[in-house]
Amino acid sequence: MTELRRLLGYTRPYIPSLSVSVLLMAIAGAAHAFIALLIRPVFDRVLDPATADQPVLLLTVLKHEIYLHHLVPNAIHNVWTMVAFGIVSVFLIKGVAEYAGNYLVNRVGYRAVTDLRQATFQRVLHMDTEFYEMHSTGRLMSSIMSDIEKIQVAVSHILADWLRQSFAALGLLYVILQTDWKLALVSLASLPLVLIPTVRIGKKIRRATRSAQNDAAELSQILQEALSGHMVVKAFHAERHESLRFHNASLRLMRSSLRYVAQQSLASPLIEFFAALTIVALLTYARNQIKAGAMTTGEFSSFIVALLMLYEPVKRLTGIHNIFQQALGASQKVFEYLDREERIKDHRDAVELSAFQDSIVLDRVGFHYPQSPDGFQLADISLQIPAGAVAALVGPSGGGKSTLAALLLRLYDVNSGQIRIDNHDIRHIKMASLRGLVSVVAQDTFLFNETVASNIRYGRREATDADVRQAARNAMAEEFISSLPQGFNTMIGERGAKLSGGQRQRIAIARALLRNSPILILDEATSHLDTESERLVQDALGNLMQGRTVFVIAHRLSTIRRADQIIVVEAGRIRETGTHDQLLQQGGLYHYLHQLQFLEPDPLTNP
Repeated sequence: MTELRRLLGYTRPYIPSLSVSVLLMAIAGAAHAFIALLIRPVFDRVLDPATADQPVLLLTVLKHEIYLHHLVPNAIHNVWTMVAFGIVSVFLIKGVAEYAGNYLVNRVGYRAVTDLRQATFQRVLHMDTEFYEMHSTGRLMSSIMSDIEKIQVAVSHILADWLRQSFAALGLLYVILQTDWKLALVSLASLPLVLIPTVRIGKKIRRATRSAQNDAAELSQILQEALSGHMVVKAFHAERHESLRFHNASLRLMRSSLRYVAQQSLASPLIEFFAALTIVALLTYARNQIKAGAMTTGEFSSFIVALLMLYEPVKRLTGIHNIFQQALGASQKVFEYLDREERIKDHRDAVELSAFQDSIVLDRVGFHYPQSPDGFQLADISLQIPAGAVAALVGPSGGGKSTLAALLLRLYDVNSGQIRIDNHDIRHIKMASLRGLVSVVAQDTFLFNETVASNIRYGRREATDADVRQAARNAMAEEFISSLPQGFNTMIGERGAKLSGGQRQRIAIARALLRNSPILILDEATSHLDTESERLVQDALGNLMQGRTVFVIAHRLSTIRRADQIIVVEAGRIRETGTHDQLLQQGGLYHYLHQLQFLEPDPLTNP
C-alpha cells in the first residue's frame, strides 16, 4: 500500500481534474446500475399483454421501486414509450459520462507518469559516477522506459477502469440489496472464496513482474551493446554469438512473462465458476418463489440481471488488482533509483567560485574506486599547480592520470586528503560553479546526434553563430565543417558516426574552446589527429593556454615538451616531477619512456 500511495501521490497536482473524473464515473456507474432497474417494467409491463397498453405520464423511482403513474384515458404515451425513452436516456448519460471521465482520468494518469519519468531521469542524471559503474546503460534505459510504461498503464488506463467498475459495482450492489437483501447476501457469499485467492495471486504477480522486468532489462542491455558495438561485432564475425545471447535472453523473458500470464489468468475462471454455482441455486429458489407468488418475473429478472452485471465488474476489478500489482513490481526499481542518496552533491555550506586566480593544490590525496576498495589506489598525491601553468600528466597506462582528472572534476570524492582551488576544498564549492571553471576534451570523444553547431554550443548554449564559427576555426575544424552537406547545421549521427575520428575530436576541442573556462583538461586531446592537424591544433591550444591552467594527459611525449611542469605517475603514485629537460637529465622513468617512444625501432619497417 505504501508503494501504491506513492504512485498515486504523483496525481496530487491534478486533483481538480481527478475529482471531476470521479464524479463522472459515479454518474456512469449509477446509469449502469439503472439499466438493471429498467428490466422490471420491461417484463412486468411491456411484455405483459394485460398491462402493456396502460397509459402513463412519468416513469419514476420511488422507495426503490419503479411506479407507473396513470394518465387520463386520452393520454398519448404508453408504458413502452416511456421505458424506451428511459433506456435511450440512460445509455446516453452513461456513454457521455464514461467518455469524459475516461479522458480526464487518462489525462491525469499520463501527466502523473510523465512527472514520474522526468523525476527518475533527472535523478539518474545527477547520480555519481559510481552509480553508472553499478548499472549498465541498457538496464537504466529499460527502467526509465519499460518499467515506467507498466506504471503508466496502471495509473492511466487501469485507474479509469477501476473507477468505472467500482461505481458500477456499488450501483448494482444497491439494486440487488433493495430487491431482496436476504437473497443478495446468499448470492454474494461466494465472493470471499474468490477475493482471498486473488490477493494471494497478486503477491505472486508482483514477484513475477519484477522477474520479467529484470529479464527485459537484460535483453535491453544486450540489444544496446550489440547495436552500439556493431563494428566490433562485425569485425570479429560475432553475429551468431550476439544472436544466441539475444535468443537466450528472449527465452528467459518469455518464460517469466508466461508465469505472470498464468497467475494473472486464474482469477477469471474462479469468478465464473462460482458465478455459475450461484446462478443455478438462484434459479431453483426463484422458480419456487414465482410459483408461490412471492416474487414477480420482472423482479427476479431485474435481480438476476443485476447480479450477472455485478460479476463482470468484480471480475474486472480482480484483473485491475493484478495489473496494479504488476505496476508495483515494476515500480520497485524506479523507486530504488529515486531513493538512492546522491553521493556527490553540494555541501550545506558550499560556496560559489566565479573565477580562478591562484592555484590548484592536491594535498596528500588518497583514493580508491568505491566498487573495488582492494584494487587500484592513489596514495599520497601532493601537487601545486599555479594559475596559468601547463601541467602534463604522463606515465604508463593505468597509473592514475585520468583518475586525477576525474577527482578534479569531482566525479568522485577523495578518500583522504584534499583538492583545493584558490584555497577552497572542492567539496565545499557548488558543483555548478566548480564544473563551470573546467572544460574537458576526453580521450573518448562523445558527440550527440544533433547538428555540428549544437554540439559545439553544448557547454555554452547562449553562444552566437559567430562564436561557434570562431571556436571551430581555432580548433582547425571550420574547413571540413563547411564541406558538410548543411555545414554547421549538419546532423552528425549517433556519437558522431558520420564523421571521422579526427573530425569528432576537433569538434570536441571546439566545444571546450567555446566554453572558455579558466581550467582546461586535455585527456589525450590530440590522439586522433593527423600530423598536420595536430600541429595546427597545438598552435591554437598554445594561444588558448595563455592565462589559463591546463592539465594535459598524454602518452605521446612530443605533445608536452613545452609544459611548465611534467608529473610522472605510476601505480597511483607520483614518481617524478620537473620540466622535459630536467626529467631527461635525471635518467628516471620519464627518460625510459622517452627512450621507448623515440629510440625503439618501428616494428613495421624492422621486423
